[in-house]
Amino acid sequence: MTDDKLLKHTRATGKPIILSTGMSTLEEIDHAVEVLGTKDLILLHAVSTYPAHYEELNLKAIPALRERYKVPVGYSGHETGIASTVAAVALGACCVERHITLDRALWGSDHAASARAIWLDPCLPRYSFVESSMGDGIKKVIEREKPIIARLRKKD
Repeated sequence: MTDDKLLKHTRATGKPIILSTGMSTLEEIDHAVEVLGTKDLILLHAVSTYPAHYEELNLKAIPALRERYKVPVGYSGHETGIASTVAAVALGACCVERHITLDRALWGSDHAASARAIWLDPCLPRYSFVESSMGDGIKKVIEREKPIIARLRKKD
C-alpha cells in the first residue's frame, strides 16, 4: 500500500490487481490508487487483526470505498465465522478472500482467524442466494403474492 516502487512494478506487469486495504488510512489508499490508477483494480476491504472482532469489521466501508474510488470492492475476512462474509456480499462485495485451515488450533495467527474448509461448502449457495435476494430496490407486489392478497384481504 505504501511502497511506490512495488506498486509501480506490480502495475507494470499488466495484470489485474487486487489490493487489500487492511492497516491503511484513506489517505494511504488515495495515494496507492493514484499510483496504480483504477484500470483492472479491485480493492479489498479488510481489518488486519487475527482474528478480527465483529465490532471491528466496519462492513459499511465496502460501499463507501466503491463510491470513493469507483472500482469494484471485495472483502478479505479475518473473523472466525462466516456471517459477516455473507453480509459483505449483501453490501456488494464483488469477491471474497478468506484464509482456510484444516485445524484452527494450529500454530500461527492465521489459523485462529481462518475458516475451516467445511464451512465453505455451504457458503457458495448462500452467496448466490444473498445476491439474488437483493432485488432491484423497488417495492412492489410480486405475482406470487396476488393470490394470497385475494385470499386474505378483507373486501369491502
